Amino acid sequence: MTRSSPVFSCQAVDLRFGAVHALRAVNLQIGRGERVALVGANGSGKSSLLRLFHGLVKPTAGLLNRDTSIRQAMLFQRPHMLRASAANNVAIGLWIQGLSWREANERALLALARVGLADQAKRAARAMSGGQMQRLALALAWSMKPDVLLLDESTASLDPHAKREVERLMEDLAADGIGLVFASHNLGQVKRLADRVLYLERGQVLVDLPVADFLMRIGLRKCQPKHRCLLKESGYEVFQWFEPVSACRVCFICYCLCSKLASTEHHGGLYHLHRAIGPLCTSIA
Repeated sequence: MTRSSPVFSCQAVDLRFGAVHALRAVNLQIGRGERVALVGANGSGKSSLLRLFHGLVKPTAGLLNRDTSIRQAMLFQRPHMLRASAANNVAIGLWIQGLSWREANERALLALARVGLADQAKRAARAMSGGQMQRLALALAWSMKPDVLLLDESTASLDPHAKREVERLMEDLAADGIGLVFASHNLGQVKRLADRVLYLERGQVLVDLPVADFLMRIGLRKCQPKHRCLLKESGYEVFQWFEPVSACRVCFICYCLCSKLASTEHHGGLYHLHRAIGPLCTSIA
């Protein structure tokens, strides 16, 4: 796989939080302008890897290199908003970075217009809907002129309409040359937004493939899966492997297949789904 010069490079990186081994022997590179999806069950290490890339945590062992010439921004699943207007939430961040208040306000209004919130500039940010808050967070990120944007399940708690709006903005940012590294449980979203997929389990990167290879049977055969599960996504057949994960023993494919349940973490419902289609999963060898 040909990639551009790396913005992030990990060599045998481990990350521990006390007794919890969050990341194990991670080796990977992410190039400028790539759109990389991180997939895996809850607790697999997706958020830890994003936080590591953003400098919020330091590796316990190994070597992490970041391109110091790039600018980056990170969005969380539930963005924190100041007790201020939407415009001021963006402007304050720019002002802290050294812009004059007048210039910060001007750029804030441009950023709000970029994400379709120009008419909400004076509205209290904390009174906005979840989708509007994520778009406001994207406006702040865009105003910083980042080279790469890190997103930690930023659409997981949104309704379908808000999710589509945020995805559209992510696509627009990627079209402008901004790299994306995002965690997601939604395989449809991965297909739409990513060009490369990293599958994590128990802190290890087990698979690193172009998205087409990840989704198609020919690519997955190279990964030596223990089992395969057949599902239909957007009208075509996709083969995927699964491993039992978490206390409820929900296989990864069932977890991702039922995105509505996955986004609300209804593990009991997913367990029954897995039991219902389990024989089908294991019969496809």
